[in-house]
Amino acid sequence: MLRYLINRILLLIPMFLGITLVSFVVIHLAPGSPTDLQTMMNPKASLEAQKRLRELYGLDKPLHLQYVDWLSRLARLDLGRSFSPDGRPVWDKIRERLPVTITINLLAMLLILAIAIPIGVIAATHPHSWFDRGTTLFVFLGFAMPSFWLALLLMMFFGVYLDWLPLSGLTSLFYERFTFWEKIRDLAEHLTLPVLVSAFGGLAGMSRYMRGNMLEVIRQDYITTARAKGLAERTVIFKHAMRNALMPVVTILGLSVPGLIGGSVIFESIFAIPGMGQLFYGAVMSRDYPLVMGELVIGAVLTLFGNLLADISYALVDPRLRVG
Repeated sequence: MLRYLINRILLLIPMFLGITLVSFVVIHLAPGSPTDLQTMMNPKASLEAQKRLRELYGLDKPLHLQYVDWLSRLARLDLGRSFSPDGRPVWDKIRERLPVTITINLLAMLLILAIAIPIGVIAATHPHSWFDRGTTLFVFLGFAMPSFWLALLLMMFFGVYLDWLPLSGLTSLFYERFTFWEKIRDLAEHLTLPVLVSAFGGLAGMSRYMRGNMLEVIRQDYITTARAKGLAERTVIFKHAMRNALMPVVTILGLSVPGLIGGSVIFESIFAIPGMGQLFYGAVMSRDYPLVMGELVIGAVLTLFGNLLADISYALVDPRLRVG
């Protein structure tokens, strides 16, 4: 097991370098540059000023040297400074926004698992029933409905017509004056719509994936043997079948980790939530290369870490992997 783990960790290094290299090249090939965006609306900005800005940001160097400089800073755990007027360190900006995005997406992931797994199990054990057909319709709606459109519908219904939930932001205006339980309630009200929007698409896909796994598992010979021994159907389904059907779900969860950032851009922009998604969108629009690369590094680390957790989980449940 230790040898398998070491091999998987060593493979992460070239994968990480490849991800950062491709990301670095792609964002520099995009039209526009930080100096253009800062000087094009200023009639007093001369070509000499643009040249000095490029030298200040290190953009006058060849692209491969810029990447080497950035990689050397990253080796010292330095993500650089933002190109925005405040010039703050990239890590400080990310550190302020990261807990918000992780909290929302973890809540959404827990909601997905709490609902999708029972739906998938019931639909698989009662195929072609009204419940199975209803969840199939729900899955099609979940895949077809754009998340931004769903967010607008929920905002209109719960925020405008019913006036039950706030439309935007993370806290109310007088949040600091609230008591502890009032703060908890205020946060819950502000997070309800973003969590629902974030979980809806994943809920549809995960429930259908769980149903397919269960249908495959309950057809296996050992399930037939368990039933022939006289075990209760509840024991057969939840103790034997569901345990093995959950194994592929580990892979899906591992691949869902990078969505903690990428999937947050839409609903954080719509609900005006100060998270990583909103920060990433602003950085891309302003061509803030250090901030974009900093967020991409976080996404790459989450992706590789999720894959590593999936590999370790598979190795723990399947001895053939770690022995091979």
